[in-house]
Amino acid sequence: MNALPRPLEKEAQPLIEEADTPESFAPSGEPSPPAQSTPPVPVLHSPPRAALYIFTSVLMALTQGLGMNLMSANIYQLQGSLSATVNELAWLSAVYLAPYASMSIALFKIRTQYGLRPFAEFGIACFAVATIANLFVSDFHSALVVRFISGMAAAPLSTIGFLYMLEAFPPEKKLTLGLSLSLTNTLLAAPLARIISPSLIEFGGWHALYTFEMALALIALPFIYLLPITAPPRVKVIQKMDILSYFILATAFGCLAVFLTLGRLYWWFEAPWLGVLLACGIGLLTLFGVIELQRASPLIDLRWVFSWPNLHMAAVLIVFRTVASEQSTTAANFFMQIGLINDQTTTLYTVILCASIAGGLFCALLMTTRHVDLAHILALILIGTGAFMDSNSTALTRPEQMYLSQAMVAAGAAMFLPPAMAAGLKTVFAKGMPYIVNFLVIFLFTQSIGGSMASAALGTFVTLREKFHSSVLVEKIVMSDPLVAQRVSQLAGSYGKVMTDKSLLNAEGLTLLGQQVSREAYVMAYNDTFLMIAIVSAVSLFFLLAHLGWRSVAARWKTPDGVTVAAQS
Repeated sequence: MNALPRPLEKEAQPLIEEADTPESFAPSGEPSPPAQSTPPVPVLHSPPRAALYIFTSVLMALTQGLGMNLMSANIYQLQGSLSATVNELAWLSAVYLAPYASMSIALFKIRTQYGLRPFAEFGIACFAVATIANLFVSDFHSALVVRFISGMAAAPLSTIGFLYMLEAFPPEKKLTLGLSLSLTNTLLAAPLARIISPSLIEFGGWHALYTFEMALALIALPFIYLLPITAPPRVKVIQKMDILSYFILATAFGCLAVFLTLGRLYWWFEAPWLGVLLACGIGLLTLFGVIELQRASPLIDLRWVFSWPNLHMAAVLIVFRTVASEQSTTAANFFMQIGLINDQTTTLYTVILCASIAGGLFCALLMTTRHVDLAHILALILIGTGAFMDSNSTALTRPEQMYLSQAMVAAGAAMFLPPAMAAGLKTVFAKGMPYIVNFLVIFLFTQSIGGSMASAALGTFVTLREKFHSSVLVEKIVMSDPLVAQRVSQLAGSYGKVMTDKSLLNAEGLTLLGQQVSREAYVMAYNDTFLMIAIVSAVSLFFLLAHLGWRSVAARWKTPDGVTVAAQS
């Protein structure tokens, strides 16, 4: 992520020692920068070669992202292949996320100490082996093991894809154009998984999905060797206590990932082991904090992480994950609830894919012209408006009626994240490379654990609202009502040729009516969720405009010397 490194194949140099001693820290408690070697001349690529780097970045992002989304996009279709229930299949997502949520923290230090080429080669090789292992999955339990390994192996690919996109641009455009396009890549895999899944499932079921993923990994493998990327100088940054601290943090993140992924399905207060997981996660995070606060050179500088600017950035990123879940979680589950499958939503997700690309490109344009705040404003307007339009859905709503609203949400999601990331990275680079790990903790927590938290909260809200609407609707269903009796008779009519017992016919009619009531209750619950997301977007927009207005007023009251006009008077 350094803007001025040298070519990867020429990076060998002696390691710079960095002892875990108080002398390595400045009086303020911040780590003093390690000895710096002379930075090499930046590598500027020709347009065709830069295009190859961009293609490689997209390929890496899709390879990693499809591994995460192919399973979640086909959870109902895979029940038969793995002989598992929906709740059991959710474990596949949980065990994938458990190692993925924290691996990048360790991988950054490994990459810094041992070099970028070994890191890239080993990362893509491990992922290729993990995808090949998917082909030998025959039951649910073997799938759990392979998915856990896949989660570990996928973590390097997101970093590699990010670095390849930055490599394509000169230093002055890395944190504008390069950053915006690299983050847009992360949004492409989810809609693409639903576009290609119907054909792959029809062709070969579970194994077809992961044969495709394996093919992508094998295609990406030679690009690591053919297109070297620049790397920062190698520095000895791993200390013995880092290993213990990392395992404590990884276990805590894993416990929280499993708790948040499965809590809604097993219900929060019904399964005792959910409480054990939550208690273990909180306890391990507390232990991690006690250890790190006592260290002279901590793995993570918790005092800096919990400073006000970082807490503000974390809150912004969590808000983004919440409003962006309108599409990735709420809308997708809505379509499944009303009985639509991936074959019927292919065109919709094609529109979403195109809108995500368009939003990312427009955000890149705004960032290169320094209109960063405008990108945030437009993003919240698009997401809020799209969610409000979706809040009027019915059981007869079909994908073509949501093309516009979902395109607006997709474009808004692509425009929201890059400006927030750019501001955070500029602050980190100003403080020095050791703080990259600290920034990674904030970003990964908000995007992985924060994303699971947002999905769990929205899913729980849907369940609670469905129970509320069901109770209201069921109260009005009494056989003494002529309209209800007529409806029951109509529904039972389809069984009239095979049943002669009138009481059994009425029972079947009531069952069918109950199913319709449950479906309508779910539709109303999803409408409430869409409306809540629109309200959150509107409130966030209000606070953003208030913040920008206050900043503008404060800037006008200051003279060029930084003294306020009021103070001078």
